[in-house]
Amino acid sequence: MLAMNATRRLLLAVAALAAAVVIEPAHHQAVAATEVVAVVNGLPITSSDVSRRAAFLRLQRQKSDAKTARDQLVEEALKREEIARVKMSVSTDDVDKAFARFAASNKLSPEQLTKILGQAGVGAEHFKEYIAVQMSWPRLVNARYGSRGRMSSQELVTRMMENKEKPVTTEYFLQQIIFVVPDSKRNAILGKRKAEAEASRGKFPGCEQSKRFAATMLDVSVRSLGRVLAPELPEEWKPLIEKASGGTTGTRVTERGVEFLAICNQRQVSDDFAAEVVFRAEDLGKQKSGTNPNEEKYLEELRNKAQIDLR
Repeated sequence: MLAMNATRRLLLAVAALAAAVVIEPAHHQAVAATEVVAVVNGLPITSSDVSRRAAFLRLQRQKSDAKTARDQLVEEALKREEIARVKMSVSTDDVDKAFARFAASNKLSPEQLTKILGQAGVGAEHFKEYIAVQMSWPRLVNARYGSRGRMSSQELVTRMMENKEKPVTTEYFLQQIIFVVPDSKRNAILGKRKAEAEASRGKFPGCEQSKRFAATMLDVSVRSLGRVLAPELPEEWKPLIEKASGGTTGTRVTERGVEFLAICNQRQVSDDFAAEVVFRAEDLGKQKSGTNPNEEKYLEELRNKAQIDLR
């Protein structure tokens, strides 16, 4: 999932790109011979890269001088290398789909967006590289710091005293029902599998019999998700769970196939763990409107270990 600030930047950029084709003529500049302007851990950043990033910044109506563009690219190079090291990059297919969604959100085809990017001096590949980092980097930060940062007993007591009462949230016990769709057959059978998944919801016998139920159908698997508190629900599933009826959510098409969730049980809870989850969700919400301190900490650590040669 994209972090909120990354999503906002991307949407603003695409909106600017869409406007550019209507209100701005193509912006051509004399292109100097390409030269290396920085080296990050042995990987070069060229003047052409800087030119493309400066053009991208102009479209976002941000400061677009060469130094700002170069510094952004140095930062992205550090992130990209770390993403590759821990093998947490999104796939090329994920990036292409994001590119197509951004185009569609501005009533453009991917081909039209590609043309606009070319006219603006950015280029589709540069934009896709930017998307890949923006999609992958938050996953790294969450993977590294998400399980850390537990509140101490004193911090928890202090927050509860500030709130006057212990927070209450909903606790769910969930199962994930997956109608598997192999990549090689995706185009041919996705529609059929979606219809099968939708039909099965009305016959779902409950969580205790779910595995037996799945065994009566072809390529259907059941995965127990256990206890999940409302603030921990993935953003893509949250609205479906909130609107669930008959013990199951609506279906979603995912990289695995077609899925829905079964709500085995739900209740209101207000124990210490639930309170901590609520407080952490509140803190994360505040971070989304600004800079994530963990992101800055991680990046600073990479910067301190890196060999960066600015020319």
